[in-house]
Order: sequence, then structure tokens, then C-alpha cells
Amino acid sequence: MAFDASYQKREPRHTKVAVLMGGWSNERPVSISTGQACTRALEEAGYEVTQIDVDRNITKVLSELHPDVAFNALHGTWGEDGHVQGVLETLQIPYTHSGVLASALAMDKQRSKGVFKEAGIPVAESRVVSLERAAEKHAMQTPYVIKPVADGSSVGVHIIKRGAKRPPENLLQEREIFGDEVMVERYIPGRELTCAVISDVSVGVIEIMPNLGFYDYKAKYEEGASAHVLPADIPKRVYRKVQEYSMAAHNALGCRGVSRADFRLDDTRDNEWELILLEVNTQPGMTPTSLVPELAQDAGHSFTELVHWMIQDASLER
Repeated sequence: MAFDASYQKREPRHTKVAVLMGGWSNERPVSISTGQACTRALEEAGYEVTQIDVDRNITKVLSELHPDVAFNALHGTWGEDGHVQGVLETLQIPYTHSGVLASALAMDKQRSKGVFKEAGIPVAESRVVSLERAAEKHAMQTPYVIKPVADGSSVGVHIIKRGAKRPPENLLQEREIFGDEVMVERYIPGRELTCAVISDVSVGVIEIMPNLGFYDYKAKYEEGASAHVLPADIPKRVYRKVQEYSMAAHNALGCRGVSRADFRLDDTRDNEWELILLEVNTQPGMTPTSLVPELAQDAGHSFTELVHWMIQDASLER
């Protein structure tokens, strides 16, 4: 039992919910899909729901609407990094997911690694360099990964294979994705694992098996592009360690409500296992192909029960 689906401090038919979706980050399409799915579930649960396609007038829109609760279905820059959370705190509108500090920390992949290390959670060696430096020559011994310092959904990720002569030639053309800096990170071979924390409980572990290549944007959001194995077919001690690290990371960042931790498990060497935390998502996807709803379902809770609980859990000063 991941959470109490019957918990209720707000009567649905007397609760006005604003679903914040869209926005202007690279993850806008994913956010719209999340927002639409959550709207349908909230309406099914009996809430009065208004969808808001977020733009830079969001403060004015929310002030005029006066919702009782905001369901934050935004992904990426501004919606997931503490900014909109600060707006909601200022307007005194209770909201879902994590608060200002946890959101900002989790979104910054390099700074969050410092928090994870302090909590005793293993992370991959990485550094932040200028986009020009990353494009000029290898900033780390191959194989390694180039990714945005603060973005999600595998947007802009490049895997530089062992023995590659140079970085990707089109890197400088992707400044709109990366900004002025990128993170270069040691590539971890092996398997992709993920685990959700819901209401301070680590739920099951999924192994993600992309049909082609790695778990990129297409594999995450295109139906049938990856297979999910739940429960992951890994040794029990590793399974428990994934859950333990997920909870530790959630708590170290100060997350609230729902979060999801992503891992790589290197099992490519005989009798050696290396489990590495890649990142924590404070606004995990809630689309038809998303992982958190699947984990909740496996724990015995429908999608409608999950979003209902998230509204009941919403608060200020998160």
C-alpha cells in the first residue's frame, strides 16, 4: 500500500483545481499530455477542473481564477525548477509535488549530485563545462554523456562512444537546448532502472528496455518504443538498494508528494555490480506511457486514486 487512497481533507465537488500545463520549456508536449491525462482523472474523481496553458501571465490568470488547489503538470524549465512553485507560494495557492528548494536542487543535475553524495548515494563522475569547450574536444575520457545541466526527458542527450575521435559536430547548433553550459558525465553501461516514492514510501522497481538505442525522448513517450519490466528482474539485494537510495534521495532533497529516481545498473563485469543514481524527477510524467502511474497501479492504486491523493496532499511551504 503506497498511500491512503481514501485520505480526504478536501471534498472533491467543492474543490476548484487548476491544472497547470504546457509552459514554454523543451518539454511542453509532454506537459500537455500529462495535464490532459490528469484533468480527465480529476474530473472522474469529482473535482471542478480548469486547465491553464501556462504563459508569462500566469500570476494574473491565477489571481483572477482563485483556485483552491493547483495541480502542477508542468515539466522542465520554469515549471519544475522552483519558479512556478514560488509564484504559488506568493499567491497562497496550495499545490502538488515538491516545493521551491527541492525543485530547484533536483533540476540542477550537478548541484543535486553534491546532495546525493552527502547522503551516501553513489553518482557518476561529472563536470560542468562551457558549450564551446564541450564542442572543441573531449572534456572527459570516452565513453561519456553530454546532457543539459537543467532539463529532463532526455532532451539534448548525446552518448559519446568509446574511441570517438571528437564530440558531436552539431553541438554548438543546440545552444537553445543547452544554454551556455553542459554537463559531461561518465557513461554507465548496463541496465536502466527507476523507482518512485509516493507518500514517503518507495514503491516497486521497473527495468526499462528501449527497443532501439537508449532511453531517449522517443523511447519515453512514444507508445511501444520501450518495454517496462515490473518488478525488475534483478537480485533482491539490488532491488532493495534501489528502493533505499530512492527514499534517501527524496529525503535528502526535501521532496514532497511524488518523486521518481532514475538509475543505471552496470552488470557488464563478471560478479561485479555498480548501481548509480542519475537523477531525481520532482515532476515525473503522468502520461499514458509514464512510469509512476504504472508503479502506483502495481501497488494497487488506479490513476484516478493517485491524482486524487495528490490533490488531497497538496499544501503550501512544501
